[in-house]
Amino acid sequence: MSVSIAFISATTEELDRAENDPSWADEYIYELYDSDDHSMPDRPRGGPSKAWAGLQFLLDETDVELEFLMDGFPILEDGTLFGWSVEQIESVAGQLRATPWEELAAHYDPEQMTKEEVYPNTWRLDPEGELDWLERSYEELVAFFAEAAEGGYGAFMSFSF
Repeated sequence: MSVSIAFISATTEELDRAENDPSWADEYIYELYDSDDHSMPDRPRGGPSKAWAGLQFLLDETDVELEFLMDGFPILEDGTLFGWSVEQIESVAGQLRATPWEELAAHYDPEQMTKEEVYPNTWRLDPEGELDWLERSYEELVAFFAEAAEGGYGAFMSFSF
Protein backbone atom coordinates (compact mmCIF):
# COMPACT_ATOMS: atom_id res chain seq x y z
CA MET A 1 0.00 0.00 0.00
CA SER A 2 1.27 3.46 -0.80
CA VAL A 3 0.76 6.91 0.59
CA SER A 4 -0.18 9.42 -2.07
CA ILE A 5 -1.66 12.86 -2.58
CA ALA A 6 -3.78 13.95 -5.52
CA PHE A 7 -5.50 17.21 -6.41
CA ILE A 8 -8.58 17.84 -8.49
CA SER A 9 -9.99 21.29 -9.09
CA ALA A 10 -13.21 22.30 -7.40
CA THR A 11 -15.64 25.16 -7.63
CA THR A 12 -16.33 27.34 -4.63
CA GLU A 13 -19.83 25.88 -4.53
CA GLU A 14 -18.46 22.33 -4.43
CA LEU A 15 -16.05 23.23 -1.64
CA ASP A 16 -18.84 24.88 0.38
CA ARG A 17 -21.08 21.87 -0.07
CA ALA A 18 -18.27 19.49 0.85
CA GLU A 19 -17.54 21.39 4.04
CA ASN A 20 -21.22 21.24 5.02
CA ASP A 21 -21.84 17.67 3.84
CA PRO A 22 -18.66 15.56 4.09
CA SER A 23 -20.44 12.33 3.09
CA TRP A 24 -21.51 13.98 -0.18
CA ALA A 25 -17.92 15.07 -0.75
CA ASP A 26 -16.56 11.57 -0.22
CA GLU A 27 -18.88 10.15 -2.88
CA TYR A 28 -18.43 13.11 -5.22
CA ILE A 29 -14.63 12.90 -5.17
CA TYR A 30 -14.81 9.22 -6.04
CA GLU A 31 -16.97 10.11 -9.06
CA LEU A 32 -14.63 12.91 -10.14
CA TYR A 33 -11.59 10.65 -10.14
CA ASP A 34 -13.20 7.53 -11.51
CA SER A 35 -15.81 8.70 -13.99
CA ASP A 36 -14.82 9.40 -17.57
CA ASP A 37 -18.21 10.85 -18.41
CA HIS A 38 -18.49 13.37 -15.57
CA SER A 39 -20.07 16.67 -16.55
CA MET A 40 -16.70 18.44 -16.17
CA PRO A 41 -14.14 15.97 -17.53
CA ASP A 42 -11.62 18.63 -18.47
CA ARG A 43 -11.14 20.11 -15.05
CA PRO A 44 -7.49 20.27 -13.93
CA ARG A 45 -6.17 17.41 -11.82
CA GLY A 46 -2.70 16.29 -10.86
CA GLY A 47 -0.25 14.73 -8.46
CA PRO A 48 2.23 14.76 -6.72
CA SER A 49 1.12 11.19 -5.98
CA LYS A 50 3.82 9.31 -4.03
CA ALA A 51 6.39 12.08 -4.63
CA TRP A 52 4.72 14.42 -2.13
CA ALA A 53 7.16 13.89 0.75
CA GLY A 54 10.22 14.16 -1.47
CA LEU A 55 8.87 17.39 -2.94
CA GLN A 56 8.03 18.64 0.55
CA PHE A 57 11.65 18.00 1.58
CA LEU A 58 12.81 20.19 -1.32
CA LEU A 59 10.09 22.84 -0.95
CA ASP A 60 10.95 23.27 2.73
CA GLU A 61 14.28 24.73 1.61
CA THR A 62 12.65 27.39 -0.59
CA ASP A 63 10.34 30.36 -0.08
CA VAL A 64 7.33 28.39 -1.33
CA GLU A 65 4.72 28.31 1.41
CA LEU A 66 3.21 24.90 0.71
CA GLU A 67 2.77 22.15 3.25
CA PHE A 68 0.85 19.25 1.80
CA LEU A 69 -0.21 17.88 5.18
CA MET A 70 -1.05 21.20 6.82
CA ASP A 71 -2.63 23.40 4.15
CA GLY A 72 -6.23 23.38 3.11
CA PHE A 73 -9.15 22.67 5.39
CA PRO A 74 -10.20 19.19 6.49
CA ILE A 75 -13.39 17.83 4.99
CA LEU A 76 -13.32 14.24 6.23
CA GLU A 77 -12.47 13.57 9.86
CA ASP A 78 -10.17 10.69 8.92
CA GLY A 79 -7.73 13.13 7.28
CA THR A 80 -8.14 11.78 3.76
CA LEU A 81 -9.86 14.75 2.10
CA PHE A 82 -9.11 18.46 2.25
CA GLY A 83 -10.40 21.53 0.49
CA TRP A 84 -8.24 24.33 -0.86
CA SER A 85 -9.81 27.72 -1.52
CA VAL A 86 -9.47 29.62 -4.77
CA GLU A 87 -7.22 32.09 -2.93
CA GLN A 88 -4.94 29.31 -1.66
CA ILE A 89 -4.64 27.85 -5.15
CA GLU A 90 -3.83 31.26 -6.63
CA SER A 91 -1.22 31.95 -3.96
CA VAL A 92 0.54 28.61 -4.34
CA ALA A 93 0.33 28.82 -8.15
CA GLY A 94 2.17 32.15 -8.08
CA GLN A 95 4.84 30.83 -5.74
CA LEU A 96 5.37 27.68 -7.81
CA ARG A 97 5.58 29.65 -11.07
CA ALA A 98 8.27 31.80 -9.47
CA THR A 99 10.27 28.78 -8.31
CA PRO A 100 12.13 26.97 -11.07
CA TRP A 101 12.88 23.29 -10.67
CA GLU A 102 16.61 24.04 -10.46
CA GLU A 103 16.03 25.89 -7.20
CA LEU A 104 14.45 22.78 -5.68
CA ALA A 105 16.93 20.38 -7.24
CA ALA A 106 19.79 22.25 -5.56
CA HIS A 107 18.49 20.88 -2.24
CA TYR A 108 18.24 17.26 -3.36
CA ASP A 109 20.22 15.18 -0.89
CA PRO A 110 19.48 11.47 -1.26
CA GLU A 111 21.69 10.60 1.68
CA GLN A 112 19.89 12.99 4.04
CA MET A 113 16.49 12.00 2.65
CA THR A 114 17.30 8.35 3.31
CA LYS A 115 18.53 9.18 6.80
CA GLU A 116 15.30 11.09 7.53
CA GLU A 117 13.25 8.28 5.94
CA VAL A 118 11.52 10.67 3.56
CA TYR A 119 8.69 8.71 1.96
CA PRO A 120 8.91 6.55 -0.13
CA ASN A 121 12.52 6.21 1.05
CA THR A 122 13.90 4.99 -2.25
CA TRP A 123 16.44 7.78 -2.64
CA ARG A 124 19.54 5.63 -2.21
CA LEU A 125 18.46 3.01 -4.77
CA ASP A 126 18.65 5.21 -7.87
CA PRO A 127 19.49 8.78 -6.84
CA GLU A 128 19.48 10.22 -10.38
CA GLY A 129 16.34 8.36 -11.39
CA GLU A 130 14.55 9.56 -8.26
CA LEU A 131 15.61 13.14 -8.97
CA ASP A 132 14.12 12.82 -12.47
CA TRP A 133 10.92 11.43 -10.93
CA LEU A 134 10.72 14.37 -8.52
CA GLU A 135 11.22 16.80 -11.40
CA ARG A 136 8.36 15.25 -13.40
CA SER A 137 6.18 15.31 -10.29
CA TYR A 138 7.03 18.95 -9.65
CA GLU A 139 6.22 19.89 -13.23
CA GLU A 140 2.84 18.16 -12.90
CA LEU A 141 2.18 19.96 -9.62
CA VAL A 142 3.09 23.36 -11.10
CA ALA A 143 0.86 22.68 -14.11
CA PHE A 144 -2.07 21.66 -11.92
CA PHE A 145 -1.89 24.77 -9.74
CA ALA A 146 -1.43 27.06 -12.76
CA GLU A 147 -4.39 25.55 -14.63
CA ALA A 148 -6.61 25.55 -11.55
CA ALA A 149 -5.72 29.19 -10.79
CA GLU A 150 -6.32 30.24 -14.39
CA GLY A 151 -9.72 28.54 -14.29
CA GLY A 152 -10.68 30.22 -11.01
CA TYR A 153 -10.84 26.90 -9.18
CA GLY A 154 -10.14 25.82 -5.66
CA ALA A 155 -9.26 22.16 -5.15
CA PHE A 156 -9.93 18.95 -3.36
CA MET A 157 -6.82 17.22 -2.08
CA SER A 158 -7.09 13.52 -1.36
CA PHE A 159 -4.59 11.84 0.92
CA SER A 160 -4.63 8.08 0.63
CA PHE A 161 -2.69 5.62 2.71
